[in-house]
Amino acid sequence: MNHLPDEAIVSKILLIRGKKVMLDKDLAELYDVPTKRLNEQVKRNIKRFPEDFMFQLNRAEKNEVVANCDHLESLKFSRTLPYAFTEHGAVMLASILNSDRAIAVNIQIVRIFTQMREMMLTHKDILLQLEQLERKTAGHDDQITLIFEYLKQLLAPPQEPRSMIGFRRNAMD
Repeated sequence: MNHLPDEAIVSKILLIRGKKVMLDKDLAELYDVPTKRLNEQVKRNIKRFPEDFMFQLNRAEKNEVVANCDHLESLKFSRTLPYAFTEHGAVMLASILNSDRAIAVNIQIVRIFTQMREMMLTHKDILLQLEQLERKTAGHDDQITLIFEYLKQLLAPPQEPRSMIGFRRNAMD
């Protein structure tokens, strides 16, 4: 079995209903089985696919996916609505298909989902640190402005003593 490039799998991961999923068509292509056979196996083993493992797209979601993903253009004229599988659904699919290719591809899919999760956690940590820095420095602008005002006052040239206004008493002497 040829090893698939990670990009081939990553490009097929979509965000639908707030979940990272892969469509039945893409999984069938990766597992090297017809989509029809994949869906038949799913229907025979429907108890293994709760809603957090798999769900069927509605028309609006299907239209949006077709509009945004060039490789799914063939779904445009399909009467059936595609199924979306989460990471857990993809694992379950590999177990019911039970082919060497499905197992190998599934291992790769799980690794990619894990890498994506780790990257998201790293990005969240960085975002939290930035927010903390922002909170720490939020009041510093006013303090820095005040420091500059004091510096300007200190650096301003001292005023020369003013001469007295009026008559001098001893001026004629």
